[in-house]
Amino acid sequence: MKNLKVELPPLKQTQKVRLERAMELIKSLSSTTNNSVIVADSISVNHKEAFLKGHGTSLIDGDLLTTVCGVVINVDKLVYVRTLRARYKPEVGDIVVGRVIKVAQSHWKVELNSTQDGVLKLSSINMPDSVQVQVGETQRDGSLQLLLARSHKYGKLDKGQLLKVDPYLVKRSNLHFHFIETLVIDLILGRNGFIWVGEHAQAHDPMVVDDENISSKTRQNILRIGNAIRVLSNLGFTVTLEVIMETFNLSNMENIDIHDMVGSEFHVLVTENQAERRRRCA
Repeated sequence: MKNLKVELPPLKQTQKVRLERAMELIKSLSSTTNNSVIVADSISVNHKEAFLKGHGTSLIDGDLLTTVCGVVINVDKLVYVRTLRARYKPEVGDIVVGRVIKVAQSHWKVELNSTQDGVLKLSSINMPDSVQVQVGETQRDGSLQLLLARSHKYGKLDKGQLLKVDPYLVKRSNLHFHFIETLVIDLILGRNGFIWVGEHAQAHDPMVVDDENISSKTRQNILRIGNAIRVLSNLGFTVTLEVIMETFNLSNMENIDIHDMVGSEFHVLVTENQAERRRRCA
């Protein structure tokens, strides 16, 4: 949370004070485990052991300093800084949500919020528009080969909304597909920062077209979950099912209208709620 840049609507003076107080508490509770850095921060390394300085680092007067803002990553002897607000950097096995942007004879190009587009072979399955897939290997031309498990979990996404957050806010997990049974909606947290919130899709024949409309209640749930994600993204909080549902429930508990969730007061309330939550867990 160090030097967190918060993109908020205009705040009143009292709201600024409350927000700063909550942020300071979060920073103090995270200081022992947080490895985020800003430019010119010193990275603690054992100089008695050999290490390799990687991207975002520079050795100056014997100290390993950062040259970019981000998170310090250690891989064996390599030390580097991963920039937080960079575009998605694919890893094999990632679950991602994408949008088809080009149709060719044997494959489709898929936008992945990355520097390279994904390549989806038509032999995988027939699925237009937004899709969720799994990253395979990088091709010689720099594009990404996407694999599609033959399961109803992977396929065309409809009756919902596609959200975009900074990819670093979505951590790798054993579970990126969530069925929120109480709300009857599906939530897919793509590692590439694309998040899908939509009506729960039952397992069915993908060739059967379902023309039923979304109920008003389900639509409201989708919009409220979507705005909860937007607020968490603005505040720079990691996006998980637990935190999303806490934010969703907070908006209901405080009787916040769906449209007012993106206002300044709710951003402050969410920050205060997260600070209290972390204080209890400390």
